[in-house]
Amino acid sequence: LPGAAAQAAPVEGTPGAAGSGDPYFPYAGNGGYDALQYDLDLRYTPPADADVLRGRLRGVATITLRATQDLSAFNLDLRGLRVRSVTVDGEPARWSRVQDDERRRWELTVRPAEVLAEGSTATVVVEYGGETGRPEDTTGALYGFVTTADGAIVVNEPEGAPTWYPVDDDPGDKATYTFRITVPEGKTAVANGLPVGDPVTRGGRTTWTWRASDPMASYLSTASIGDFRLTRDTGPHGLPIINAVDRDVRGEALETTRAALARQPEMIRFFERRFGRYPFEAYGAIVDDDSVGYALETQTRPVYSGVADESVIAHELAHQWFGNAVSPAQWRHIWLNEGWATYAEWLWAEHRGGPTARESFRSAVAFLDEKGLWERDLTRPGRDGLFSDQVYVRGGAALYALRREVGREAFWEGARRWLARYDGGAATTADFRQVYEEVTGRPLAGFFGDWLKDGERPPLP
Repeated sequence: LPGAAAQAAPVEGTPGAAGSGDPYFPYAGNGGYDALQYDLDLRYTPPADADVLRGRLRGVATITLRATQDLSAFNLDLRGLRVRSVTVDGEPARWSRVQDDERRRWELTVRPAEVLAEGSTATVVVEYGGETGRPEDTTGALYGFVTTADGAIVVNEPEGAPTWYPVDDDPGDKATYTFRITVPEGKTAVANGLPVGDPVTRGGRTTWTWRASDPMASYLSTASIGDFRLTRDTGPHGLPIINAVDRDVRGEALETTRAALARQPEMIRFFERRFGRYPFEAYGAIVDDDSVGYALETQTRPVYSGVADESVIAHELAHQWFGNAVSPAQWRHIWLNEGWATYAEWLWAEHRGGPTARESFRSAVAFLDEKGLWERDLTRPGRDGLFSDQVYVRGGAALYALRREVGREAFWEGARRWLARYDGGAATTADFRQVYEEVTGRPLAGFFGDWLKDGERPPLP
């Protein structure tokens, strides 16, 4: 009719991709949206029998996301746990599951009642729960939400976050987090960031609330539960340092851990002089007696198994810059995390009167020679080679050689430029090389090929 208001055509929309495109984990992460905030309300009951390590987890995940396309359906990664309900902007949504352990495809597909227009934000609420156990990664190592006799230790790298909450498990999709963790009275729950108020106890259960206000990759999130003793310290610029040490860590392990944790403020100052200001709102440690066999650089509060010594603390602290502030855009670039953390160990050892960085470099080269480990291309280590010796040791050696190649001043200028440019995001080896080519004004493809990719030992600097 003349003068009638035009009716907008309905938005059709298309489903978001079922993965983020990582060649090693093609179904980890998702397409079609950007996760902005995770609000996780968790209720956990540890095992009743220490010989049967099975706990019970109930959760409500409230996820704020922004559509990056007209979105008719989208996926969240969720492994094993049962879904009770899903809503989008308060309206019930249809959903379905794919749980394919062989292909490591764990998808919760959500179909909202109305298409999410590109650029719009939405609030997704997922109620879920089930039994927890001791999940393993592709190499057989424990990871994710690992049930322990007194609670749980949470270490997600590389794609273990879906074992305890629905998530866009892509290291490039960083978000802020709030954790409300309700546990039996007497247990302590420790997560990333800073505590929000004091724990609240009602009816025999205590709720601990933590907020991580800095954007964080999902593999760096944690919500560890146990018989922890909390202590506090202060780092540079008034930085809050909160440590949680398992009460079962005793004797020599406890003495070593306490002495090493006491050096965290000094370590932070040491690395700030090289990398720039510490990038987050808090720091600290979680030291659990029930070992998963390794440490992990969970953001602001690394997790240690059994004991924390100076060398491993220096390693995980360096990750707060290299890996946490700037994350690998794909997992094949993990040497940028582990090479820098290894090189940082060498620097700290030299600072403390131990081997010089040059001596550590020479030892690394001798190790690689003896074991015949020059063959692996660090930029393509393979899915099950992400945590291989080459990624750490050859990565650290490559950085030492880079410093000798470009000179001390250009080396540290490049490191700080890299961190400033990609802070809060993710990047690749090519991005890293480009930064150093900008700083030095000369091509470095040959150097990076020699030290990262070629199968023979390069000439030593």
